[in-house]
Amino acid sequence: MKSTSARRVALSVVVAMTLTGVAACSSSGGSDGGGKDDGRAAGKGTARVSPIAALRSAEKSTDKADSARVEATTVMGSTMSLKSKGTLAWSDGLNGSLTLTYTGGTASEMMRTQLGTTSMQARYLSDAYYAKMGDKFAAQAGGKHWIRYAYDDLEKLAGSSGAFLGDQMRNTTPNQSVKLLLASGDVKKVGEETVRGVRATHYAGTVEVADLATKNSSLSAGQLAALHRQLEQAGVTTETIDIWVDDQDLLVKKVEKGEMATGELTQTAYYSDYGVKVSTQAPPADDTEDFKALLGKQGGTTS
Repeated sequence: MKSTSARRVALSVVVAMTLTGVAACSSSGGSDGGGKDDGRAAGKGTARVSPIAALRSAEKSTDKADSARVEATTVMGSTMSLKSKGTLAWSDGLNGSLTLTYTGGTASEMMRTQLGTTSMQARYLSDAYYAKMGDKFAAQAGGKHWIRYAYDDLEKLAGSSGAFLGDQMRNTTPNQSVKLLLASGDVKKVGEETVRGVRATHYAGTVEVADLATKNSSLSAGQLAALHRQLEQAGVTTETIDIWVDDQDLLVKKVEKGEMATGELTQTAYYSDYGVKVSTQAPPADDTEDFKALLGKQGGTTS
C-alpha cells in the first residue's frame, strides 16, 4: 500500500471522526426515517421558562446522563454523506462504538475503491479512535484490520484542525450542541413538537464557528489562529443549530447546518435510551496497526 493511499484512507477516517464526534461525534447512524417530526404542537406546558434557563438545565441533565444511543446522518457537500449508529458514553472521556456507512460523495467512492467497502466499525476510547478498515485493507497492511489514531497524533496529521478535533473528541458529549447554542448568545424558543413520539421543546440559533472554536476548546492562540484560517479556506463561517429537549431536560434531537466551499454541511442526530450500558474495548493488539507506524512502514510522513 503506497503512503499516499494510506494518507488518503486516514484522512477519510478523520473526516468521519469530525462528523460522528458526534461533536462532532461523534459523533458524533440512522436516517430521518423511522420517526419523523410531525411539527404539531405536543403541549403548551404549565410554566414559562426562558430559553437560556431551559437550555442550561438541558445541558446539565444531558451531561449527567453519561451515555446514550445515537443515530445520525451527515451530508458534507459533495465530499460525503454518512450514516452512523451506536452507543456512546462520556462520564470518563469518550467511550463507545459506532457503525459508519458512507452513502455518497467522493469519500464513499474512495472507500469503495480503496477498501472494497462503504461500511466501517469505529471504536472510541479515552486516548484514541479505532477504525476497522476491512479485509482489502488488511491484505495491504500486513494482515491487520484495525487502525489506531491516537488523539495526540491528530495535529501532525491535520494541523490545527486536527488538534481541535483531538481536543473535542476527548470532551464530546451530546450536550455540546446545547453548550454551543448557549455560547452563541442567539437563542430562541421555536415551539413544542413531537420527535419520534416524544414531546419536546424546539430551540434554535445561529453561531459563529470560529468564535465557538475559541470558546469551546483548550487550544493555544497559535493553534486557534491557524484553525480560523483553515475554516475560512473551507468556507465555514456560520452555523445554525436546532435542538429538541424532552420533559426530562434531555436532548433528543439536534440539527446543525452550515455552508462550506464544497456545499452545505448538515448533520441530524437523534439521542435515546440515556443511561444505556456501554462497554468498549480496544481491538486485539495483534490485529491493530498504529497510524504513525503504518505511515513509517510505507515510507510516508504525517505531514
